Amino acid sequence: MRIADLTRLSWDQVRRRKVVTMLCAAGLSIGCAAIILAMSIGESTQEIVSSQLNSFLKMDEITVYPNNGPSSPPGSTESKDDEAAKRGALNDQKLEIMRNIKHVKAVAPFQEFNYMEMTTMDSKKGYALIVGTDLSTLKDFGESFMQGDVTGTTDTMNAVVLSYGATLDLLDPETRSKLYQSMDRNPYDENIRKQYESLRTTPTALFKQQIQILSMQDSGKQLTSPGLRVIGVLKKPKGQSDINIAQDRKIYVSIETAEMLRKELFPKNESENKAGTYNSVKVKVDAEEHVKQVEDQLKKLSVNTQSNLLQKERLEEQFSIFKAVAVGAGVFILIIASISIIVAMTMSTYQRRRQIGIMKVLGANLAQIRNMFIVEAALLGLLGGLLGILFSYWIVWGINALILNMTQGESAMSIFIPAKAIPTGLAFAIMTGILSGIYPAVSASRTDALTAIKRD
Repeated sequence: MRIADLTRLSWDQVRRRKVVTMLCAAGLSIGCAAIILAMSIGESTQEIVSSQLNSFLKMDEITVYPNNGPSSPPGSTESKDDEAAKRGALNDQKLEIMRNIKHVKAVAPFQEFNYMEMTTMDSKKGYALIVGTDLSTLKDFGESFMQGDVTGTTDTMNAVVLSYGATLDLLDPETRSKLYQSMDRNPYDENIRKQYESLRTTPTALFKQQIQILSMQDSGKQLTSPGLRVIGVLKKPKGQSDINIAQDRKIYVSIETAEMLRKELFPKNESENKAGTYNSVKVKVDAEEHVKQVEDQLKKLSVNTQSNLLQKERLEEQFSIFKAVAVGAGVFILIIASISIIVAMTMSTYQRRRQIGIMKVLGANLAQIRNMFIVEAALLGLLGGLLGILFSYWIVWGINALILNMTQGESAMSIFIPAKAIPTGLAFAIMTGILSGIYPAVSASRTDALTAIKRD
């Protein structure tokens, strides 16, 4: 008997026994959908979290610190061994060597001040982190401009680039004081809270304007920087709420401007670094998989390095456990479904014993009868698997619609079905059907032909 004949006979039985077919297919479809959804949620969540980590922690970046000897931690500027400090210093020569390392995309010194108060020409004030760097490398480190640009700009002295968050939460002292007083008097007033959040998340037009940095001295005297012109404003980060963006406030300045600000605002502090040396350097790698290789090369320059690969590895381990548990739950459902198939196929064997007897009398051997039942079980598995794939797409669509509805369309989160989940779920469903059909198939092949015909 050919495979086509076995398939035709098996499909006829599947179509005739509609109730049994529906029950078996339903159980298999639930198990198949559970496996697909488990893999989909696991992969989607991992990609979302990895994307967020890459956005905040920059997985393809390496931070390099001076190596001041074994007695000093990474980033420390104190050392008992001057020779070790000199050998491990970050200078222009080492920056040039770093730029020539294979797979290095960009290198830039990054020197951060503390959060400092900034004021606009119309007396609005707020706080921001001052970051000294090479402004021409901002694009290389993944930043894009909403207004202005630094491409081709040669005069960056007293020029600044603002993050989008630095344009938020800028209020004049009187307005801010009135809001705080209103919130103190009516802490549970929803309208006042919404008004405050609205003011905090409303951007101030600062492009081509001037700002100043303020510094309060221990003596109580306030120092003010010269006017700094805003030559660029970075784009608003995607996938983050305005409140979170308002907390990520940075003012990027050139290294020369950073040195000028240090002298103007902290005149009593001696320079922490000698001329031409830096507190830290950031290295942008062309691909995440090359980070480890580049990091090993950087360590040969007698410097300390730090990347976020360890956090990603821990994250992958946690998600692998989650996905294994979720897939295990789907397999458990398929095992439960297989019991219903075994019962249904065993009952089918009893109900079709006359058909089996006639087939044996007509010359069908044990293998052909056994194969017919196994093919029938495989078809049930295939049907259940296809229904499971359909159900999983409906469920994923429903989850994404719910996420959009709950976040009012602002969330970048979405669940997707990875390509490997479809064949995996379908294969599990078919294999469950085949394994569940083995016992009924063997039982059917052992039916005595004459006894079966006489009983019916």
